[in-house]
Amino acid sequence: VRLVESGGGLVQPGGSLRLSCAASGSIFRINVMGWYRQAPGKQRELVAAVTGGGVTNYADSVKARFTISRDNNDKNMVYLQMNSLEPEDTAVYFCFAEVATIDIPYLKRWGQGTLVTVSS
Repeated sequence: VRLVESGGGLVQPGGSLRLSCAASGSIFRINVMGWYRQAPGKQRELVAAVTGGGVTNYADSVKARFTISRDNNDKNMVYLQMNSLEPEDTAVYFCFAEVATIDIPYLKRWGQGTLVTVSS
């Protein structure tokens, strides 16, 4: 199972970015997909997640600014729309997926990370 992220970059405060994450491989079921982030000198924290049933969860710091969604045509793809970005959102964003394969009932995989920098 492999996760590939895209969409990071440099943006000014107040701007927007959209991150994408595509899961591939022998996936039987995706239970949860989402994003963590890690800022310099800080622990990795959960940003947003969505279950296979469409239930979403957000960190308090990003509620009302970030939206996680799954692609209607490809359930192995998730997006993180980030609006009203703040310098405090600067971090490496890691996609993750908790999946079941045909052989393994539970597997957690991570993407390689994509850097988001919010700066003027």
